Amino acid sequence: MTLHGVQALVFDVFGTVVDWRSGIARDAEPFLARHAPGASATDFADAWRRRYSPAMEEVRSGRRPFTRLDVLHRENLEDILPDFGIDIAAVASDEVEALNLAWHRLDPWPDSVAGLQRLKAGYIIAPLSNGNIRLMLDMAKRAGLPWDAILGAEVAQAYKPSPQAYLRTAEVLGLRPEQVCLVAAHNGDLAAARRCGLRTAFVARPTEHGPAQRTDLVPEQDWEVVAGDFADLASRLGL
Repeated sequence: MTLHGVQALVFDVFGTVVDWRSGIARDAEPFLARHAPGASATDFADAWRRRYSPAMEEVRSGRRPFTRLDVLHRENLEDILPDFGIDIAAVASDEVEALNLAWHRLDPWPDSVAGLQRLKAGYIIAPLSNGNIRLMLDMAKRAGLPWDAILGAEVAQAYKPSPQAYLRTAEVLGLRPEQVCLVAAHNGDLAAARRCGLRTAFVARPTEHGPAQRTDLVPEQDWEVVAGDFADLASRLGL
């Protein structure tokens, strides 16, 4: 299967390329052992993530100027600490910041690096993420993600699923929207990209939200490509 005319594959990152839930839980575990013994690290990761979209909606709606994700993550972290019985005033700011940077240290899914290397042979590959540029850089260097370009939300000054996030990314790459394909594990992200004229590829990540995941298990539209993982995607694209 080919994507006729497509020159670039751009990737959702959190959940599609990297396993955010396990990474956040791993880094939260020693923090919780010190400040909230007995608290579940996966519950903590889920609680932190639940604040992700509402925080960005303040920017998308225009109620707040564009603010990079590292700042939103730090605010969200401070907001959830009381839910786990932690007094923010009793925790050193440096310790909170160290935990906040857990988002920079997420591990790739097992197929991600090798799959991206194969896809890179036929296409420009780059992140199309809500993450900021430094976050994407740190993650890529640690995990060995072989991007051709590091793009972050600062480039578009917009958060997905706002159209500017997709259209500005294509523009920065010097391409028309139909020459770009979004690869994502989230049907909503793909739907927004399609409305902007991008092509679409769905890659299932059925454990992104843990063993009880109920969303994004199957494609919900006739995406141009549907694959089981990045290796399967590369094979379907003839690489």
